[in-house]
Amino acid sequence: MRIYLPATWPMLARMVSTGKFEPLGGTAFALTPKLRESYVAGDDEELEYAAMSEAARASLRLLSVEFGLGEDDTPARRVVVAADTEVTLRPDLDDGAVRVTGAIGMEQIAAVHVDLPEAEHAVREAAGAVDKADLGDLDAEFLVGEAEDHDLAWYAPGEVAFLVQLG
Repeated sequence: MRIYLPATWPMLARMVSTGKFEPLGGTAFALTPKLRESYVAGDDEELEYAAMSEAARASLRLLSVEFGLGEDDTPARRVVVAADTEVTLRPDLDDGAVRVTGAIGMEQIAAVHVDLPEAEHAVREAAGAVDKADLGDLDAEFLVGEAEDHDLAWYAPGEVAFLVQLG
């Protein structure tokens, strides 16, 4: 199954150095039956994009934690790692949430999606507001929406080391 793993720049750098991706808490997102049911229309490609968008929002939450811990040199870019692996459904979480056990090897990575540098200001603002947005704060939702208006760039697995090196 194609899954979308939320990540941050340091997690991406660690993946490059170790050759495997360690999903935080084993949480990922995918086109699950429950996600499919929650949409009245949409083909598989649109629903896969919805799952990737959930992972991108989760990446904002991870960035929020890193910035809260004082990791201010972490690039403010959402990172989503797309991989193909077996998963367990997580009906206790969001519609597209799945559980991954163990590390994801580089051979399972299909692509990496990352914000471009011009999104960094919006992403940093959104990371500081994502929890409030989840609770319905309209100003915070606006800030998160500003970040989500930026499309994630697509990188092939072979390009990721070069991407991390460029920073």
